[in-house]
Amino acid sequence: MSERRAKVEELIKQELSQMILSEVKDPRVGFVTVTGVKMTPDLREARVYVSVMGDEKKVKASLAGIESAMPFFKRELAKRVRLRYMPSLTFELDKSLDYSEHIQKLLLKAERGETD
Repeated sequence: MSERRAKVEELIKQELSQMILSEVKDPRVGFVTVTGVKMTPDLREARVYVSVMGDEKKVKASLAGIESAMPFFKRELAKRVRLRYMPSLTFELDKSLDYSEHIQKLLLKAERGETD
């Protein structure tokens, strides 16, 4: 990965985190954390990974709120990040925390000698 792409990914991650934390007024958006951003090599598309605290209903509502705020995010990013082309944003749920929790539970079961 190029150094420039890594810097742009980190900058977009920081700016989106700040916007979600303090500027999004949608009540559906609960406790949302931007965990990562992956961009295409031409910097035209960005996949934003988010982690949402809560049950499945809250997760879906938060993702819907984030999707409805997409024009706001693009407009604000265009003001804050100086790029030739503003990347199209795609928000995806980051399931790595759920996976690591599952592995932790399996390891604890194995340590205690339990089987399913």
